[in-house]
Amino acid sequence: MGQVFNEPRDLLEVVQREKSAGKTFAFANGCFELLHVGHIRYLQGSKEEADYLIVAVNNDESIGRIKPDRDPINREHDRMEIIAAFECVDFVVPIAEDTPISLIELLQPDVHCKGSDYTVDQLVERPIVEAYGGRCAIVGGPKVQSTRDMLKTMRDQGR
Repeated sequence: MGQVFNEPRDLLEVVQREKSAGKTFAFANGCFELLHVGHIRYLQGSKEEADYLIVAVNNDESIGRIKPDRDPINREHDRMEIIAAFECVDFVVPIAEDTPISLIELLQPDVHCKGSDYTVDQLVERPIVEAYGGRCAIVGGPKVQSTRDMLKTMRDQGR
């Protein structure tokens, strides 16, 4: 089970210690409001990129800004605990901003991972990652599910 760090700065010491021992870190992020197989593939694919996987979970306020059409289904601490329960996840931190840029600058993961609904060229984080010598990777296989579509299906079916 992954360890939850409510303060990302508290994880920095662990990252620095493990990197000095030659270990590598992958970084993934998302809202993870309603889990589906695409999330699982994304997290597993991210873990395959490094020794450790850090997952940043958008907090409730940031979801309100980036997805103003809906409220989070599960509260941020519940979502963080759920993500931490996955075997492939080593560390979980919250994202208070709309993008993970400040966390990436702080933790400097070796690999910044995004799902297949992106291309490396689309990543606003790419210049920051490459500036410190990291790389970006698209992982998790084809995007065939989305939380938005799942919520629409549930509404349409009256659930």
